[in-house]
Amino acid sequence: MKILITGANGFVGKNLQLRLREREGVEVISFLKKDSLDSLDKKLDGVDFVFHLAGSNRPVDEKEFNEVNRDFTNSLCEAIKRLNKSIPIIYSSSIQAELSNAYGRSKFEAEEILRKFASVTGSEVFIFRLPNVFGKWCRPNYNSAVATFCYNIANDLPVTINDPKALVRLVYIDDVLDEFLNIIDGKKTNCEVSPVYQVTVGEIVEKLQNFKENRSNSLIIDEVGTGFTRALYATFISYLTPNQFSYDLQKHQDPRGVFVEMLKTKSSGQFSFFTAHPGITRGGHYHHTKTEKFLVVQGKARFRFFNMVTQETHELFTEGAKPEIVDTIPGWSHDITNIGESEMIVLLWANEIFDRNHPDTIAHKVY
Repeated sequence: MKILITGANGFVGKNLQLRLREREGVEVISFLKKDSLDSLDKKLDGVDFVFHLAGSNRPVDEKEFNEVNRDFTNSLCEAIKRLNKSIPIIYSSSIQAELSNAYGRSKFEAEEILRKFASVTGSEVFIFRLPNVFGKWCRPNYNSAVATFCYNIANDLPVTINDPKALVRLVYIDDVLDEFLNIIDGKKTNCEVSPVYQVTVGEIVEKLQNFKENRSNSLIIDEVGTGFTRALYATFISYLTPNQFSYDLQKHQDPRGVFVEMLKTKSSGQFSFFTAHPGITRGGHYHHTKTEKFLVVQGKARFRFFNMVTQETHELFTEGAKPEIVDTIPGWSHDITNIGESEMIVLLWANEIFDRNHPDTIAHKVY
């Protein structure tokens, strides 16, 4: 399949190019702002599908709205007509096409040109009236508040909010592209993108500030696995510069080895790791409610357990060469000993964040 993308170097275009590059047998042709209209016919030769993403939304002179959004769309349609070939077009319009501002009018007029083109040529036209799109590679300080907030917060720059309660409607770039590609694959014909997130400007900024804070101070990560928070977190991380890709953690060290807290979650506990020198025993306590999971990733370990009521004992052995999870059980005192000849490294998950005021950790020797 040969695909032409207008505005290929824009925010949506860059992401779309990468998604198409992941597919076998797809050749992408780009039409960029620097290209002349005379090159359209040649670029369209042999094309099977057009993504019309080129547009102007913040020009120096408002007449550029018509030149780029309306007139270029007409030139594109006329060039396709000259081929005497039916070529489907996906057009990235805007919800502002419903408004009477200069940008909205130019987008609406472009839509009308495409509808007429479809009726005359029989080519399929898919018009997506998109709300604000956010995601990686969106240009900050241009036309996306999310991009600007991400960039400024990631780089410790001030953030200006006129009305924190103002509602915005957002769609995530990967959700947009999923729908675009579903049309190519014949899996859908409607031009809806979901989900559409409706959030306040204040909520967005608060989440982004938490993302920044959580990386190195509190270590408490938000619930970034689903929905809007997942998409916003991925977007924020994409604005980090290479020298921000890593951050230091606090290391607690004593003669037994080291202990490092890695990550804390709001509802699913925390992750840590510790080391132990040969012959060293760590632990020797029990919990009433807290539970933990241990994974020895290097070295050899002996786990011992002691039931605080029945005085039953249990012993088991694990090593890094054979990954095995060991659970701690409420009401059983437990410890772990490095029985190998080299340093032992153990990953640790606890179901709750450690609270010094209510540690639920009671010292008791394992017999």
